[in-house]
Amino acid sequence: MVTLQGKQVFLRALEPEDLEFVYDLENDENLWEISSTQTPYSKFLIKQYLENAHQDIYESKQLRLVICKNDNNEVLGFIDLYDFNPTHKRAGVGVVILSTQERGQGYGSQALDLLINYGKTHLHLHQLYAGVSEDNLLSQRLFESKGFRLVGQKKDWTFVAGQYKNENLYQLIYVH
Repeated sequence: MVTLQGKQVFLRALEPEDLEFVYDLENDENLWEISSTQTPYSKFLIKQYLENAHQDIYESKQLRLVICKNDNNEVLGFIDLYDFNPTHKRAGVGVVILSTQERGQGYGSQALDLLINYGKTHLHLHQLYAGVSEDNLLSQRLFESKGFRLVGQKKDWTFVAGQYKNENLYQLIYVH
């Protein structure tokens, strides 16, 4: 699919072979803050999730795509659409690169470009939105570089390591 193919990365559907990567990502406590997770996931639950990942976005209201390198098919992370609302033509978006060494290399940026295009071209979305912790400057710069605008802040939105954190709300409204 050309829509999901970039210069450095491509996006693909989840496969059963992604079990170990999903397990590692979902159980990385450093990422729990962005996924609102507080407990580890078992391989059994992740296997069940992967077995149901074939559901259509209109049925499940979410879409998780795997970010892979073009040159060697290495799995880097995920990019998600969530809270998909076809009536109002909007969805939330999240992106994560598992390896800290791979972050800041442009992979998430290119994956977000591909997803923005996919949302407009295939899902006919009017807008995307993202919630970003106020201290996650890398993600803030990523979304701002793609035209997302800061439209508000949710005060004391997340409780992390004994402290409340604010979450910034970003929106991208497509020009049709």
